[in-house]
Amino acid sequence: MIKIYGMPTCPYCDYIYEQIKGREDEFEYINIGENIRNLGTFIRLRDNEPVFDHLKAVGDVGVPAFVFEDGRVSVDPADAGLIEYGTTDASSAAEK
Repeated sequence: MIKIYGMPTCPYCDYIYEQIKGREDEFEYINIGENIRNLGTFIRLRDNEPVFDHLKAVGDVGVPAFVFEDGRVSVDPADAGLIEYGTTDASSAAEK
């Protein structure tokens, strides 16, 4: 199962969330704004994973973030088989 850290006030996260609805056997969506425990878990992840270094440097929060069963962390939806908001693929998916 792939864990996805995000929050509903993020349009990028909302776009991902819409793609995983009904796929709870594949994905676990963790809303970091829902409670302090979720936020703390995400902050520890963000503080310790090099994949976030550039995002922190440019002032980005780093969500949605994907944690795979093998422990690998990514901020690229394509790694999880999902489409990123604002891409050519996103436009094609919206037309279907």
